[in-house]
Amino acid sequence: MDQVDIAVIGAGVVGLAIARELALRGREVVIIEAAGAIGTGISSRNSEVIHAGLYYPAGSLKARLCVRGKALLYDYCAARGIAHRRCGKLVVATRPEDVVRLQALAASGAANGVEDLRLLARAETLALEPALQAAGALLSPSSGIVDSHGLMTALLGDAEQAGAMLALASPVTGGRRDGDGWRLQVGSDFAIGARVVINAAGLFAAQVAASLGTPAPALRFARGHYFSLAGRAPFSRLIYPLPVDGGLGVHLTLDLGGQARFGPDVQWLPDTDPATLAYAVDPALAPAFEAEVRGYWPDLPAGALQPAYSGIRPKLGGPGEAAPDFRIDTGTPGLVQLFGIESPGLTAALALAEDVAARL
Repeated sequence: MDQVDIAVIGAGVVGLAIARELALRGREVVIIEAAGAIGTGISSRNSEVIHAGLYYPAGSLKARLCVRGKALLYDYCAARGIAHRRCGKLVVATRPEDVVRLQALAASGAANGVEDLRLLARAETLALEPALQAAGALLSPSSGIVDSHGLMTALLGDAEQAGAMLALASPVTGGRRDGDGWRLQVGSDFAIGARVVINAAGLFAAQVAASLGTPAPALRFARGHYFSLAGRAPFSRLIYPLPVDGGLGVHLTLDLGGQARFGPDVQWLPDTDPATLAYAVDPALAPAFEAEVRGYWPDLPAGALQPAYSGIRPKLGGPGEAAPDFRIDTGTPGLVQLFGIESPGLTAALALAEDVAARL
C-alpha cells in the first residue's frame, strides 16, 4: 500500500486549490479524482463569475472567503496570465418598490468589506446600460468573469510543479482509520494510506464521507439551466435581477469573447444519488427564461435563446430555507470535509485553500 502525507479527494477548482496550497507549503500531496479529467462537475458548470461578496451574512465563511478569495483570484489570474475580466455587475430593481432591497444588498456588501458598491438611480443605470428596464441598480465594479478551465489548469500545474500527484479515474469507495492516519480504498483493487484526508468531492462529498464511516449532512441538489443568446447582447456588464429562493435569479453573464448567456434557474431535484443526476437542458424551458429576462431586458428578440448547458449545486438547505453557510468539518482526526461548496466557491477557492491549510 502506497503511503502519502495528504490525500485530497476531488479535482475540482476547490480541491486543486487546496492541493496547490499544501504542496507549496512543502506537504506531500496526492489528488484523487473519480472522473477521467479534472473539473468535470460543479467547477465547469457554472456562470464563471468572480463575485464581490454581496449576498452573504456578515461574518459567515461565504462572506469572508468570497471577499478574500476575490482579491487572491484577481492577483493570481494577473500573475499567471489566466483569462479574466473585471467587467462589473449591475443588480437591477425593475420596480420602484424593490429599490429598498438594493439598499439592503448594498448594506450587506459593505458589512462584508466590499467597499466599491454604488447605488444608482434609474437615470444613472440607463446611462450605463441603456437597454435595461430598471428603477435603479446596485453597481458592483469589482465583479468579473474568469476562464474556469484555464484557472484549474494553472492550479494543477502549480501543484504538480511543487510535487503533488494526480490520480484520475480513481473513485474512493471506502476508508477507515489506520493507526494515526487513514487507509483509503480506491476503486476495487487499490489502497492508499494517508496521514490526512481532505474530502473536497463536491456533489459526492456526502457519499465520500459515508464511505469513510463518518457523519455527513444531507445534501439537496438543485439543477440550474443556462441558455445562450443568438447574436450580441447590448450590455458590457453582468446583469443580475434581485436574488430568488435558492439562487441569484436568471442573470445575464458574458463570456470572455463577449457572448451572453442566461441562467441559472432553480430546479430542486428529488434525487439523492449524484451519480444519477442528468444535465440535459429542455428547450421547452425557453419561454420561461424569456419571460424572466424580459423583466430587465424587454427588447430580447423572440426565439433568441438556445439551450446551452446545466449545472447542479449541492445545497445544505432546501426550498424556502435561508441559504446555509459553507461547512468545513474537522471533528474526525486526520480528516477535513467540505460540504455545500456551491457559489461563491469558484471565487473563494484560493481563500478556502488557505483556510483548510490553516486547520491542519
